Amino acid sequence: MVLLEFQISPRTDGDSVSALVAQAIDIVDRSGLPYQLTPMGTILEGEWDETFAVVKACFDHLRATGCSRIGVHLKVDWRDGPSGRLQAKTAKVEQVLGRKLKT
Repeated sequence: MVLLEFQISPRTDGDSVSALVAQAIDIVDRSGLPYQLTPMGTILEGEWDETFAVVKACFDHLRATGCSRIGVHLKVDWRDGPSGRLQAKTAKVEQVLGRKLKT
């Protein structure tokens, strides 16, 4: 099972890319994979091929919209075992601390 964190940065004319980022997040949401959206990126949970397929779909979509440059940062944590780590990792830290975190 993979936790894959990615940040995709489309480059276009102007400062705001929120509309393009929203289109990428729509692809993530429609993928059916568990995910967590953060201010600095998105975390996907699933098998290797399916998580990378979502990133590729986002890239391909942005490229098709005419983006002249796209930056992608990836961080992957693969572990043999069950799903559910997206929430379980945070829950474990909260258990050790003995309190709910402000996430």
